[in-house]
Amino acid sequence: MNLVNMQRKHSSYLLAFFTSVALMSVGTARDLRDVTEPKIPPSCTTLKASGGDDTETIQKALDSCTKGKAVALSPGVFHSGPLNIPSGVGLVVDTGVTLKAITDPALYDLGAKTCGTVDDVGVGCKAFITMLRVTGSGLYGKGTIDGQGNVTLIGQKKSWWDLSEEALVAGTFQNVPRLIQINNSADITMYQLTLIDSPFYFVTSIETNGFTAWGLTIIAPASARNTDGIDPIGSQNVTIAHCNIRTGDDSVAIKAMTAPSRHISVLNSHFGHGNGMSIGSEVNYGASDVLVSGLTLNGSLKGAHIKSNTYRGGHVVNITYNNVCIVDVKNPIYLEMDYVHLHGNRTPEFRNIAFNNIRVLSTGIFILQGLSDSNPVVVSFNDVHITKGSRWSRHFANVTGTWEEDASGHCGYAGNE
Repeated sequence: MNLVNMQRKHSSYLLAFFTSVALMSVGTARDLRDVTEPKIPPSCTTLKASGGDDTETIQKALDSCTKGKAVALSPGVFHSGPLNIPSGVGLVVDTGVTLKAITDPALYDLGAKTCGTVDDVGVGCKAFITMLRVTGSGLYGKGTIDGQGNVTLIGQKKSWWDLSEEALVAGTFQNVPRLIQINNSADITMYQLTLIDSPFYFVTSIETNGFTAWGLTIIAPASARNTDGIDPIGSQNVTIAHCNIRTGDDSVAIKAMTAPSRHISVLNSHFGHGNGMSIGSEVNYGASDVLVSGLTLNGSLKGAHIKSNTYRGGHVVNITYNNVCIVDVKNPIYLEMDYVHLHGNRTPEFRNIAFNNIRVLSTGIFILQGLSDSNPVVVSFNDVHITKGSRWSRHFANVTGTWEEDASGHCGYAGNE
């Protein structure tokens, strides 16, 4: 029996029941904070670019700044090595400012002298900007932070991105820095910035409670490997709002490697080339209570992508997609429990995944792949419209609801028009 015939045989009371459950889940499937547009804190000092290495000047100003205030950079080009943002302090990179990460692997090395190499581990570098065990810190302004992933490294004849390609060919891992890393922190804000050309992941929040990314523009070429936009990892109460992201990997990837990820909102955003809106594949501790609302996916390889396997598996539950518009995406909806065929003893569980008010304005391949009859993907569709001629691949999937092959019109900037 094909999917269209199957869906039409669902009884109306089952649809009504599942829809009511999905609507109730929206109440908790979100950031539980009352998040509003951030404000840039007042400045404690304003710095001018030296034309050389500004690391020491910026770090000294950050360390001496009063909590509740921020170090502001004057218009110009600043060059810096790794920076640490103290608790309660901000850094303002405003209009006319570019903060460039110096491309010297020695500055980022964690002690093993492996940063700027490839090996079997790939964890030899510190990030360009780090927030570690801090509260109320942030990065603000309409300026640009440039990771210089495409620039030749000091002392080498290759760039950070060249190392990534080298690792791909060798089947190893590149030791390159993330652009911004937030660890074990609370109430962190990133506001308005443009982030470009990260060597590796752009922004990761690890085991952090309360993280707002508002109005960010994140850009890397589609060919730049492992340049995830924003990755909440083992974090909770996260809002990603009004962001424009186009990279060489996942625009957003919610992961749960070391702790649960839950109460996450992705709102009113636009994702271009890359791998779309992802959950997984590392969900060992569970990903839950996620709301994706007001999202346009235009030109990415995948749209709504939930991925795991028995090596990295855990529960992925209470996930709601509302008002999502998808165009020129190969796999508009891709839910898979056997991602890259890695196997172990951590069985994934995908349930209470709801798609409401979805428009897919180009043909694509929809994939729903569970593990077995006893462990299927459990998903509902309500007010879902796709393009005629699309194909479905369905294995071990418990599908409730209907969709129509009548999609038309245009996507809005963030969701349906």
